[in-house]
Amino acid sequence: MRLLLMSDTHLPKRARRLPAPLLAELPHADVVLHAGDWVDTAALDLLESHSRRLIGVYGNNDGPELRARLPEVAYAELDGLRFGVIHETGSAGGREARCAARFPDLDVLVFGHSHIPWDTTAPTGLRLLNPGSPTDRRRQPHCTYMTATLTGGRLTEVELHRLPPRV
Repeated sequence: MRLLLMSDTHLPKRARRLPAPLLAELPHADVVLHAGDWVDTAALDLLESHSRRLIGVYGNNDGPELRARLPEVAYAELDGLRFGVIHETGSAGGREARCAARFPDLDVLVFGHSHIPWDTTAPTGLRLLNPGSPTDRRRQPHCTYMTATLTGGRLTEVELHRLPPRV
């Protein structure tokens, strides 16, 4: 099972559209996970119509229309692994312990908000993944997203993709 992870798309404020390399991944993804800050419902509509399965949440920049369509936290079991998606997890310091305590029944937590890619594992085994942002790199050298593969109940081939600069 192939996963496509993204967050903080901020359309159309940070970009007019999602980057072509990210959109090219959609047909290959069995599940798309979006960790919030869509900003515009058009981005949600686009991903809903082009994804086999979409799991998304709202973020702090998402207004009433998006909040009416998306949960604050989403849960799904994928190939035997228990996933959670949330926008914000707080400061980087103590993140693993804080998330492991809040989500003791999860195997993987996908989050966003910071626009900073993150891939760590808490002592409890909880894997924390932040794909960064495909449209707003902030203080990062590149805009980013992630892909991953689920095989036999294991998360493998987690890859951070760097996008070329917008022209």
